[in-house]
Amino acid sequence: MLAATEITVAGRLYRLARPRSVDELISEEDFAIDERIPYWADCWPSAHVLARRVARERGAGCSFLELGCGIGLPSLVAASVGFDALATDYYADALEFTAANARANDLPQVDTRLVDWRKLPDDLGTFDIVAAADVLYERPQAALVARTLAATLAPDGLGLVTDPIRRPADAFDAACQEVGLVCELVDLIPYNEAGTDLTVSLFEIRRA
Repeated sequence: MLAATEITVAGRLYRLARPRSVDELISEEDFAIDERIPYWADCWPSAHVLARRVARERGAGCSFLELGCGIGLPSLVAASVGFDALATDYYADALEFTAANARANDLPQVDTRLVDWRKLPDDLGTFDIVAAADVLYERPQAALVARTLAATLAPDGLGLVTDPIRRPADAFDAACQEVGLVCELVDLIPYNEAGTDLTVSLFEIRRA
C-alpha cells in the first residue's frame, strides 16, 4: 500500500510516493543480518530541513550526492536547482521510490545507485555537495558518515548533514576531525509541522 506526501520547498510543490507503513516493511531476516530497519520509507523532518538548505544553492555545472536518500526529497530538490544529482541508499526499494518520485516530478536527471557506506565503491568519485539527513541515529554512525564524507567530498566540496539533535550526533565533530574534516554546527532550526515539534541541527562540513 502506498501513501502520498506533498511538500513545498522554495515555492515548488513536490509530490512523493512512499510506503504507507514503515512497520509493515520490517524484515526479521534483514535485522538479523545487520540490524536493518527501513527508516528510508518516510520523509523525516531532517530531510525537509536539508531539502530547504539545498534549495539555496546554485547547482548548474555542479554535482550532488545524497547519502541514505530514502524517498529522495533532497536529491529531487538538488536536481531542481541544477545539480547533477546521485541518490544513494543501501535499500534497493528506496532507490526505486526515489527514481519513481523523480519521474513523477519531471526530474529525470536524478540518478540512483545502491551503496553501502561500509563497503564504499572505488568508482563513486567526489562531489561538490554531499548531503545526508538523519543518519546519526546510532553512535557508530558518526565515524561511518565522517569517513564517507572524507571519501566523497571534492577538494572544495561542502557537506550538509541534518539531525534532530540525537545523542549520537555529539560524536560527529570529533569523528570529522579524525578524518581531516572541519564540522560546524551552523544552525538549529525549529520544525513544527503535521503535529511534529522538534529542532533540527544543520552541520556544514569541509576539508581542513
